[in-house]
Amino acid sequence: MSNDKLWISALGLDIGLKRVGLAGCDGTGLIATGITTLVRSSFERDVAYLRELVRERRVQILVAGLPYSLSGELGDQARQVQKYARRIAAALELPLEYADERLTSVEAEELMKTAGISVSQNKGSIDRKAAALILQQWLDERRQK
Repeated sequence: MSNDKLWISALGLDIGLKRVGLAGCDGTGLIATGITTLVRSSFERDVAYLRELVRERRVQILVAGLPYSLSGELGDQARQVQKYARRIAAALELPLEYADERLTSVEAEELMKTAGISVSQNKGSIDRKAAALILQQWLDERRQK
């Protein structure tokens, strides 16, 4: 089997009420990196922006972080994320998978603090880093299967 069949171009999404952190993977499908942060406006504008990103990066699948509670339940926030993610996936005509995003924002903040970056002034950076952590987890799990 050629390497082309093994990797997939995925777009990681850290969906919040105000922003969506976006991450992509390298050509090997091994390493996720933050791309940018989309400041949410109208659904139509969000889709138009994402459609262009999907086209440029030849994205084949969306991977959205799902904020389970610490007990593993799906709460109101998780249901809101699912609703938005399903609408985006339908509009972009792409398959959608979820990854457990518990504590990814906390981990992203810790990584930034360790690097000496101000967390309060870089909310978009946290979202982007969290999206990369979500996508990396998904890539790692997929590779292990």
